[in-house]
Amino acid sequence: MSDAIVHERGETKGRYVLRRDGAEAELTYSIVSPQLVIADHTGVPVSMRGTGAGRLLAERLVEDARSGGWKIVPLCPFVNAQRRKHPEWADVFSE
Repeated sequence: MSDAIVHERGETKGRYVLRRDGAEAELTYSIVSPQLVIADHTGVPVSMRGTGAGRLLAERLVEDARSGGWKIVPLCPFVNAQRRKHPEWADVFSE
């Protein structure tokens, strides 16, 4: 089982995808500007729930925001919940 996350980014939208055993979890976002994205949805199939797949996607989003110098608006309830659980991520979140 590989936890390689694929990042797909277009001009106005992007997503992180984690595939396991034929299932696909994703975290999608909208690009507001080069300095700001809105995390808008995290979807994890039933077969992957409780495995940490959503957390891995959120961690990758945070890592990329730090390395890219941009901020995240956490409109997605899951990403917002993860933000609250991880105060060490505060530097990359914008309200």
